[in-house]
Amino acid sequence: MAARALAGALVLVLALLSVSLAVPASGGADREPVAFEDTFDLGLTGTTVQAVRERGLSVPRVQAFYSGYEYVVGYWGLTAFASEHARTGHDRQFGRTVAVYVTDFAGANVSLTDDGYLRATRHVAFAPADDTHVVVGSEARVPHGGAVAVPFSGRAAAAAFADEYGGEVVSWRDATDRLADSDRLSQDRFERRVDARSAWANDTVADARALRDRPTSIVVGEDAPTLAAALDAAPPNTTVELPPGTYDTDGVTVSKPVTVAGAGDDATTVRGDGNGSVVDVDADRVGLVDLRVEGVGDVGSRRSQLNESELDVSWSENVELAYGRGDAAVRLFGANESLVAGVRVETPSSGVIAVDSRATVVRDLDLNGTDTPEDGFMGVVAMYEPVVVEDSAFVGGRDGVYTHRADGVVVRDNRMREGRFGVHEMYTDGALVRNNTVRDANAGVIVMTRPTGNLVVGNDVRRSETGVSTAGSDSYFARNVVVDNGYGVAVLGLRSLLAENTVVGNDVGLRGEASLPTNLVTRNDVVDNGRPVSSRLGSLRVWTVGDTGNYWGALPGSADAATYDRPFRATGGVDGHIHDAPGAYTLARSPATSLLRAVQGSVPGLRSTGIVDTAPLTEPARPGVLAAARNTSEVRAS
Repeated sequence: MAARALAGALVLVLALLSVSLAVPASGGADREPVAFEDTFDLGLTGTTVQAVRERGLSVPRVQAFYSGYEYVVGYWGLTAFASEHARTGHDRQFGRTVAVYVTDFAGANVSLTDDGYLRATRHVAFAPADDTHVVVGSEARVPHGGAVAVPFSGRAAAAAFADEYGGEVVSWRDATDRLADSDRLSQDRFERRVDARSAWANDTVADARALRDRPTSIVVGEDAPTLAAALDAAPPNTTVELPPGTYDTDGVTVSKPVTVAGAGDDATTVRGDGNGSVVDVDADRVGLVDLRVEGVGDVGSRRSQLNESELDVSWSENVELAYGRGDAAVRLFGANESLVAGVRVETPSSGVIAVDSRATVVRDLDLNGTDTPEDGFMGVVAMYEPVVVEDSAFVGGRDGVYTHRADGVVVRDNRMREGRFGVHEMYTDGALVRNNTVRDANAGVIVMTRPTGNLVVGNDVRRSETGVSTAGSDSYFARNVVVDNGYGVAVLGLRSLLAENTVVGNDVGLRGEASLPTNLVTRNDVVDNGRPVSSRLGSLRVWTVGDTGNYWGALPGSADAATYDRPFRATGGVDGHIHDAPGAYTLARSPATSLLRAVQGSVPGLRSTGIVDTAPLTEPARPGVLAAARNTSEVRAS
């Protein structure tokens, strides 16, 4: 009787709401451009935005109004706009396009710098996009990026720009058709990039291994009294051998392509005096192998030692002072294609710092940092060039691996525990973070500062505050296993693909806080979490790609096909508690709830925010991995 009364009340309320809230969508006539900083923007990396602002450059920008999204969306570049509109599911998330404006360089006295960057000396206004003429294929480009299309409200201005800087003048529609990349977020494309970065890392490691095979020219203690003397005497491309024992130094510099080799098994120790870095390297193809390094200074950041007059540097140099110029067991500056392998480190600051050291390999590093993350620093720091960090163990300290503008870095098969972050990417594009295990950290893998093209694949994070945090864009987060964390995966990025992740036993499985509904989330197994999803920001997001959603465990509805015959509202008051609240499963199948869903889908004023999966899977995407995760979940077992 009570259930019938509730159903009757719901019918009455919904009927009234359907009359009062059913209003037509407004047209585009009253939609005027806004300040670009007031939009939700996407399209450039954090590194490029910083460079544009620092140098006073111009970038073509677009702002769009949509019928199904209440905020104005800003795009850095026409390619970002065109590719987002070609993305699978764009129309379903945003609705129809109501109005589009684009920066108008006509009358802005625009020119190109010697580097090909746009610079306008007069105000650049926004004009209706359909009325513009666009120069494509010119010399114009953006820092750290590729070519850009340049729009003008007048054809004559566009033609004059093309005459001076090359390119072709086309209509707005033709330009966006040419620039659209509908395959940008396909899983096959991402997997090819994973294979490519893995192949680069394999080749880089194979090349570095050759540094172990150099002939011995100097044996310290026999042919030279000290390591410094041996380095002075050794011919290039030979090995300086350190027999078992402890070698004290107040800091030593390797400035030629030689290999310094210990006896391994902690038999050979190079010990500093505790007042700085122990080994500095400033030459290419240097090898440091089979050593133990102690006596590292405790200055993690040089920035803290400088006064304000000494800090008149660029934003990137400021980061370098903070993280790349402190004390370390080994510091490599301009040491391309070098090798640090089989090295054991005790350090109160950083372990290995690699700045401008392309294709350097750090492998089989065993690093012990401070017990408290705030007291220590980074295990490995990589800046400005890609390196390989693999098969290493990091205990304590702040971050296992920290990157800054190290585009293409590969971090794989490492073990990290009891630090702040396992892998911490800052301003780094195109990285591969693969098959790392992290335990008892603040976060396992964390991506920050609007990077693009990152690949975070096959990592295993447990007992941490956050498993994987997915900021950035056009990136791939796949086959990660996150178990018994506070948050399993924080879905914070834009235009990224999250697929085949296994999310078990976390307080919250997926944290859906992305400001724009542009991510593709599909074939993830999300079960046994305190809550499947949390979401406090943004519009309704659909986590289904095509006709394939995610596995949330047993759900109401028919399970006779690959997907259930009803959507799953992961953040809903009923669906969100199907597996943990008595009666929720029954209520979810009730006629009243079904009616509410139907009206919500047709009445704009009743459409909720949060997360919905329109085609939830009836079977796990990776059943074997899910079963293993559930069997080893400490939270589930308790």
